[in-house]
Amino acid sequence: MNVHGTVAAGFEPVRDAFVRNFTALGERGAAVAVYRDGRKVVDLWGGTRNVDDTAGAEPWRRGTAQVVRSATKGVAAAVPLLLHQRGKLDLDAPVGEYWPEFKAHGKERVLVRHVLNHRAGLPVLDHPLTPEDALDPLRGPAAVAAQAPVWEPGTDHGYHALTYGWLLDELVRRVTGGRGAGQWIADEIAGPLGLDLWVGLPAAEESAGRAGRVGRLPDPEPSGAGPSGNGPRLRPKRSVTAAYENPDSLTRRAFAAITPFPDQNDPVYRAAALPAANGIATADGLARFYAALIGEVDDVTRGVRLFTPATMELARAEESAGPDRVLVVGTRFGLGYMLHGSASPFLAPGSFGHPGRGGSLGFADPEAGIALGYVTNGFRKTVTADPRAQALVRAVRASLP
Repeated sequence: MNVHGTVAAGFEPVRDAFVRNFTALGERGAAVAVYRDGRKVVDLWGGTRNVDDTAGAEPWRRGTAQVVRSATKGVAAAVPLLLHQRGKLDLDAPVGEYWPEFKAHGKERVLVRHVLNHRAGLPVLDHPLTPEDALDPLRGPAAVAAQAPVWEPGTDHGYHALTYGWLLDELVRRVTGGRGAGQWIADEIAGPLGLDLWVGLPAAEESAGRAGRVGRLPDPEPSGAGPSGNGPRLRPKRSVTAAYENPDSLTRRAFAAITPFPDQNDPVYRAAALPAANGIATADGLARFYAALIGEVDDVTRGVRLFTPATMELARAEESAGPDRVLVVGTRFGLGYMLHGSASPFLAPGSFGHPGRGGSLGFADPEAGIALGYVTNGFRKTVTADPRAQALVRAVRASLP
């Protein structure tokens, strides 16, 4: 197995784990990047760019990017938190204060923080959207605004797998006077930091001249395909599978809010902005983003830090914990970020970030000064705690003094 890139002295265990992911865990194409105290200490890639390539076909290159599914949520969460940091958004205000149409059907008491901590009571749509409707920047938010909560907002939590994106995107549009989360990320985050990271892939990155830029994922999932558990460390397969097999369960309905799910390799899908699901990033772009949440990043962008210490603490302060009404297992959330726990084992108790269904992962640990980004085309149905990502996390932990 040819693995390319470099690791700083002391981080050799990460390279060993990355190689084992290919030789023992079925990895096809992937990359991992790690920053420590704003300096890149791991930059590795290997395998093939397209999951359906045969051995020796188009290789994964340094700049190969990939759809990161729900790891997008961690990037998108920075937008409302930064708007709050700039005094433009009150986390304790009702969403309807910014988005009047949202108040319908008993949602007057849904607060902005409920959107971020998965307590809004809106993980499902009674009438799932078609792919065409889901990608329309108006129809998705309109569907959420017309939806009644399935529990009293603020009283419980459950993962808003797809509706999170429409909630957040429309809220951002209302606060910014029409600029959606994808454009805000491009202008205020990715641009200043030089990130290869997009929520809404620009045409220039999709053009024929950049054909090797974004790797291909497996063929579209069958309609209704859902999670198969949350990794070997949890072993909740029986309960998750039972919940998903029940067409009336919140689990099944949350992941079916778009039916059928769009082809993730379709340029139309990749050009749209779904802040819950269709972010595209290199491993370095994802890691560098998280490094900038907790500190300044290298000499190129010295002085650029996204979160103040106070905002960082808001992001990782526990807001929701316990049995998740959608994922069934116990989850922990701050404001927009999963927190370290059995469902999302990061580096240490102070870590915060977000995995993506299929394997991708991004997180930061302020105490260790660590930020990690992992992207893969070896798509799997696990929602959290993917064994390949976890092997890399353990290797980073073993590399620290």
